[in-house]
Amino acid sequence: MYTGKVYRIIDMARWTRFETFWFIFIIAIWASIYYFLELDRFRIPWTPMALIGTAVAFVIGFQNNAVYGRIWEARKIWGGIVNTSRTFGVFVQDMLSDEHTKEPVSKESIKEEIKVLTYRHIAWMTALRYAMRYKKPWETTSHHKTNTEWGIRPPEQNATLQEALKPYLSQGDLENVMNIDNHQTALLYLQSHHIKKLKDQGIIWEFSFLELEGLIKELFTLQGQTERIKNFPYPRQYASLNHYFMWLLLLLLPMALVPQFMDIGKEIAVDYPVWGNLFMWFTIPIYTAVAWMFHTMERIGRTGESPFEGTSNDVPISTISRGIEIDLRQNLGEDKSEIPAQFPADFGVQF
Repeated sequence: MYTGKVYRIIDMARWTRFETFWFIFIIAIWASIYYFLELDRFRIPWTPMALIGTAVAFVIGFQNNAVYGRIWEARKIWGGIVNTSRTFGVFVQDMLSDEHTKEPVSKESIKEEIKVLTYRHIAWMTALRYAMRYKKPWETTSHHKTNTEWGIRPPEQNATLQEALKPYLSQGDLENVMNIDNHQTALLYLQSHHIKKLKDQGIIWEFSFLELEGLIKELFTLQGQTERIKNFPYPRQYASLNHYFMWLLLLLLPMALVPQFMDIGKEIAVDYPVWGNLFMWFTIPIYTAVAWMFHTMERIGRTGESPFEGTSNDVPISTISRGIEIDLRQNLGEDKSEIPAQFPADFGVQF
């Protein structure tokens, strides 16, 4: 248990180390200026600093609450996709039969229709996760050095969408889907048309047809919800100004903190001259700790703004999608050797 906590602390320190070095550099420069030039009278009173700090803390808290809401909503949406996908899989297997057909239909033909519908649903999930990974102009978190230095990236960057869809679709369906801008919507249209065709043939009973169409409607709803989060960013007037306000606080703070420590040092110097003379250098660890906390909380908020961007802190939609695929194909009776394995969690990161 403690080992895990230690590793998490180390990972957080590595994730923020470049900014931490900047904080140490900033406060070291200010401390040196005050110490060697004796500028202890050049200071900012604590009252305005407290007001700025309170405002920044309030805005950071607001941002983190809003961002957590976006992440949690995204996770609930994909949880809904998991449940609806499993329901679709079992409905397709149980509702396709030759009970109401006008002409005899072989068991092999019905089994093939079940496979086509199931595979097309897997293709829909694949197209949806590729759409969620498509980079938007406001998604810049993944470009930060600490998010790229390990070389891990989401599976969607390792293969094109057409390559990913090829195992699940016929050549005609694949060409049709790739010629339409919204690939996932095109796949749901194909599903609906196919289900209606099976209803007309009597392979699907009227009531079963309505149930399956209801699931298609639910998938459209879930798709629209996840697209809403992807296509509408966290409002930039909050995100950008919050970032600027945080840096304004961190750049002004040394002009209040260092003189304060110099005053305390003068009082200590009455009894302990050496300690009093050096006391102001304690502003370096104190300032670094305060700046690190403010900046890290603000960066956590920025990192979570886009829960599908493809960073280590995002909703693992690739893993979720592959997990559903494994469930559906195993329940089709396929051998485990024919089913792709779950995506690896490199460095403990699920995408």
